[in-house]
Amino acid sequence: MIALLRPTTSIRQRLLTYLLAGAAATAVILYFVVQSVARQLAQESLDNILTASAVSIVDNTRVRGGEIRVDIPYFAFSMLGSTTDERVFYAIWLGDEFLTGYGGLPRDRDTGATSLRSAEFLGDEVRIATIRRPFSVLEGSSTLEVSVAQTLKGQRATLGRISAMAVGIGAGFFVLTAALALVVANMTIRPVNRLTRSLSRRGPADLRPVSTEVPREMAPLVATLNSFMTRLQTSLSRSEDFIAEAAHRVRTPLAIVRTQAEIGMRRAETPENRQNLREVIRAIDETSRTAGQLLDHAMVSFRADSLDDEDVSLSALAQDAVARVRPMAELKEIEIAVATHGDPHLRGDLILLQNALANLLDNALKYTPPEGRIDIAIHRTDTGPVLTIADDGPGFPENPTAPLTDRFVRGPDVGDIVGSGLGLTIAEEVIRVHGGTLSLSNRPEGGACVSVSFPSA
Repeated sequence: MIALLRPTTSIRQRLLTYLLAGAAATAVILYFVVQSVARQLAQESLDNILTASAVSIVDNTRVRGGEIRVDIPYFAFSMLGSTTDERVFYAIWLGDEFLTGYGGLPRDRDTGATSLRSAEFLGDEVRIATIRRPFSVLEGSSTLEVSVAQTLKGQRATLGRISAMAVGIGAGFFVLTAALALVVANMTIRPVNRLTRSLSRRGPADLRPVSTEVPREMAPLVATLNSFMTRLQTSLSRSEDFIAEAAHRVRTPLAIVRTQAEIGMRRAETPENRQNLREVIRAIDETSRTAGQLLDHAMVSFRADSLDDEDVSLSALAQDAVARVRPMAELKEIEIAVATHGDPHLRGDLILLQNALANLLDNALKYTPPEGRIDIAIHRTDTGPVLTIADDGPGFPENPTAPLTDRFVRGPDVGDIVGSGLGLTIAEEVIRVHGGTLSLSNRPEGGACVSVSFPSA
């Protein structure tokens, strides 16, 4: 099921993307706001100084002896000169008559008392403040117009420095916000990570409800997960009960039918009837064996996800398996020898290991001819315990069309030997879930050899 998952962008990455996008937008807005405010403040400051200079000139313009005298106070231009190293211009008009200053300084068509504008003069951009006041002369009343201008190079340079500072402020804000966003994202997904760790530490058979504290938004997910695990636990328990019940209900009727067939064969009057009953008994044996091994395979598949963890002695395991099959071995006069070097132990599920060894011994007994021999050897290597089972049978095919450990695969020379092709499959699956390996080979002197290697306990 894990292979079917197609993860999209992670919640953490998506949250970071949104937060960083917001931080970037805020930083850009902050840059333009700082720049706009700085430009506005600089403009207002310059306009106020220019206006104050023009007003001071107007206030110091008098008519004396029939002549207009303009006394330009020192502080009128010193206020401008003290702020920057800009060039300062002025022009004084009485009506349409130019009195003094820079006659080429652009005049404003506005007739209001005060006007402010930007213009170009002598190749430089300038800011001009103009003050107009009624002025009485001998000829009558006129309008005194005083314009004071200053170039804007210094102001532009100052604004450039402020813009650079605004960039630094915006970048610093973005970096700080990015760090905070990373912290917030990690804190936000911390409950998800905590839930993930809680579930990943569980064993395959641990289906207890999740009790980890989670945020309100995750509560429906955890409730659904707990409900699913409860249903799964119930389903697995029913499956285990079904396997045990099915094993009993399948084997018992087959055993009864076989017994009746044997009785019928002894009472049969003709060789033909006896042969037919032998075929029936053989079919029953094959069916019983196949059904039993199918149930064993189902049991292995079920327990593989919830292995018992107990100390198992390989020597005791082998002796127990031999004791179980000894009556069958004695019927065929087959000798079974067990050679143990030390007493290797491993951690595992005793029931599954018994099942695997029983299937391996059953295979050896089926293919070993009467009066043959089966050798079981147990020893320890640097990598872990090893168990081998060697027999006097025909051995394994050199080039099987499919691995003999696959389900329902049998060798080409099995003859009329009853089998289902599940024995090696069951053994291989049990050994694999215990971290071991199963290898098949042929003995130089003839016969098959199965080697089982387990990791160190």
